[in-house]
Amino acid sequence: MSHAFYLDLDRCTGCFACAVACMDQNDLEVSGPEPTAWRQVFALESGSGSQARIRYVSLACMHCEDAPCLLACPTGAIARDTATRAVTVNADLCIGCHSCSIACPFGVPRFGKDGRMQKCDLCSARLEAGLEPACVRACPTKALKQGDPNVLTLEVEKKAAARLAAES
Repeated sequence: MSHAFYLDLDRCTGCFACAVACMDQNDLEVSGPEPTAWRQVFALESGSGSQARIRYVSLACMHCEDAPCLLACPTGAIARDTATRAVTVNADLCIGCHSCSIACPFGVPRFGKDGRMQKCDLCSARLEAGLEPACVRACPTKALKQGDPNVLTLEVEKKAAARLAAES
């Protein structure tokens, strides 16, 4: 089954709980000159004066169906997990050439101290155990969801339809 992330921008408060949970789950470097974050939270500002608004976006690997990073990897270090459909990295095969980073339209690939690529694996072990990814579980407002892309798309469509109906 394919898995995807969905972020409800109306619910995200920019608390970084998702990013911290990801770092904790994956034993990532959280301090020092270059902390490693597989999930990042960005503040997007728009408008001015009384119309000023800040929205937050939590972004990690999108596990693209036609993943450019997978296609760009010359060693086959990047592959798709057959069970979860997550785009994963075999660090033993990675040569640190950065082709994946150049190919990724979202700038997701990160490189560890060993020079090898690291990124979100959708918490594949958690999914296989029937658990949510750490970032989703940690979200206090339930802004971040994970699941079947078709089901998530239906939820988004229903929310958009309700918003349009309310504006009419």
